[in-house]
Parts: sequence; structure tokens; C-alpha cells
Amino acid sequence: MTPLVLIPGMMCDARLFGPQIAAFSATRPIHLAVISGHASVTELARDVLRTAPDRFALCGLSMGGIVAMEILRLSPDRVDRVALLDTNPLAELDEVKQKRLPQMMAVRDGKLTQIMRDELKPNYLADTPHRGAILDLCMDMALALGPHVFLHQSRALMDREDQTETLSQLDIPTLILCGRDDRLCPISRHEVMAGLVQGSRLEIIENAGHLPTLENPQDTNAALARWLEER
Repeated sequence: MTPLVLIPGMMCDARLFGPQIAAFSATRPIHLAVISGHASVTELARDVLRTAPDRFALCGLSMGGIVAMEILRLSPDRVDRVALLDTNPLAELDEVKQKRLPQMMAVRDGKLTQIMRDELKPNYLADTPHRGAILDLCMDMALALGPHVFLHQSRALMDREDQTETLSQLDIPTLILCGRDDRLCPISRHEVMAGLVQGSRLEIIENAGHLPTLENPQDTNAALARWLEER
């Protein structure tokens, strides 16, 4: 069975994929990637490749999807199939960079909790009954990783490359998935991504925002299962 490599989003750890690990770990090897040790998407991708199986299915959410696309650029022969969840193939816009710099300065001054609470977390999730519990989990993950990871990941995102050419060259089973209510990475962006990858499948998850793996794990897992079984 092809191993599955999971790459979490910014300031998230394996708990982002808790429902997916529970659903798929009984039938295939699961490898949880860590993207915290470098301030470069390329170096983070190389880290994942160093510890990943020789050939694998690849799933990344948000920043994890950005790192996944860099893995596809660096070593496409090692990826059997890819799922890109709630992510962005474009280089960071200047106006987004300008917003990120004050956040980084605040985190350097010891205000990680405030930045996560006031500026980042409110943009993550749809208005569902589980929203409060998932927001609490997001805060727990962020505080466990700490300020140095926030700064590394912020810099990596600011300096990332455009990956539209990488997507246009893909010829493997590809799932493009996002939550219906994702305000950070909207449906329109995923429609563009799906248009770049010939034969890809676009799945929109209802009752979910930026983190459908936690907000609507049943439908997300069903989409991932279809992708994993695709020939």
C-alpha cells in the first residue's frame, strides 16, 4: 500500500489531521511531515523529502500544500498522487507581505497568543457548532510550536515562488479540495488550480472553512478515500 505523507498548515501539527490518521492509518502507512526548521519553502520541502518514503501519496493543507507543490517541483518522480487542500499556488502579494511584517514584529515581542487570537484564528473557520473547540485546538497547536516557528514559517511564505507551472505539468491523480467558506484561500483560487492540472478533481466541502480536515472530517475523508483509490 502506498504510504501517505501529510503536511500540516502554518502553526499546526499532526492534530490537524487527527480524523484522517484515524481513518487511514489502519490500511496504509502514514508519515507526518514537520515544516518548522527553516525559513524557506524549498528547504522545508527538502526536509520532507529526506525523511519521506521513496514513493508516496502526498497531501498538504494551506502552507502544507505550498510545501507539497515545491516537493512536486523538486522531485515529481517520488509522488504517486497529490491532494492540495485549502492552499495557494501563487507567490505572496506585496500587500500580504506588508500585513505579515507587523505580525512578525509583534510575535518577536512575545505576542504570539494575541496575533493568533485577534488576526489569524478568526479567519480560519466556518460558523459551525464545533468552531470554538477547533479554535482552541488551533491555539494549542500554535503555542506548542512557539514564536520561532511562526517567524520561520512567515518568512518562508513571504519568499515563496509561484507554482502555476509546476501544477500545469502534473500528470498524476490530483485532488483539489477546499471548504465552501474558506476566506483565506477561496473557491475561485481552487478552480484556477483545478484548471491547471489536467484530469484533476475539484471537491468543495460544505460546512467548512480553511480547515475542513477538522470542520467536516466525514466529507473530507470521503474525498480523500476516493483520491487514494483513483487509478
